[in-house]
Amino acid sequence: MSTLFATMKRLKLACVLLSCLLPFSALGKGVYMTPEAFLAESFPSTPPQIESLWLRDEIRDAAKQILNHAYPGMRIRYWRSGEGANQRSAWIMNEVGKTRPITIGIVIVGDHIERVRILEFRESRGAEVRMAFFTRQFVGLSLQTDKHQLSGNIDGITGATLSVKAVKKTARFALFLHQLVINEGLADAEQAVQQP
Repeated sequence: MSTLFATMKRLKLACVLLSCLLPFSALGKGVYMTPEAFLAESFPSTPPQIESLWLRDEIRDAAKQILNHAYPGMRIRYWRSGEGANQRSAWIMNEVGKTRPITIGIVIVGDHIERVRILEFRESRGAEVRMAFFTRQFVGLSLQTDKHQLSGNIDGITGATLSVKAVKKTARFALFLHQLVINEGLADAEQAVQQP
């Protein structure tokens, strides 16, 4: 009987030691927010319009420059509300960290980022990018149009380099797309005013 208790005690100790050896980020996989919850948080007062942006050649070229690869789809769905400079848009995109996609939600108001949320994380490392201390760094940043770079620095996370790069690239691409949508909307409005 005492050998059974000793074996059980060793087994418990082995389980505790094994759980301590698992990297923290491996435990970080999962869904943190549904797209519906993200959109409800992003547009609390009025429901947004769902729109699609078809990826013309110039958008595909910019995507390659920003993401370092071709965007996989023919169009991108986004949500928006408001008018002119106060226009708010939300973008939900997937970007691969090391080997698996990270689902990232980004809200842009005017020309700057209002919030970044990691909706789903599938990688075995780098889940720290979902933490508020990391995503808060994006708030208020805009895009330097000449280089498609963020207007401020984002501190990296040791062991999460590829996940950090994925979130940064997605933020840059969302800012680019937001500017494109607003500029096209303003051009359409000006054209409508000029026509009799």
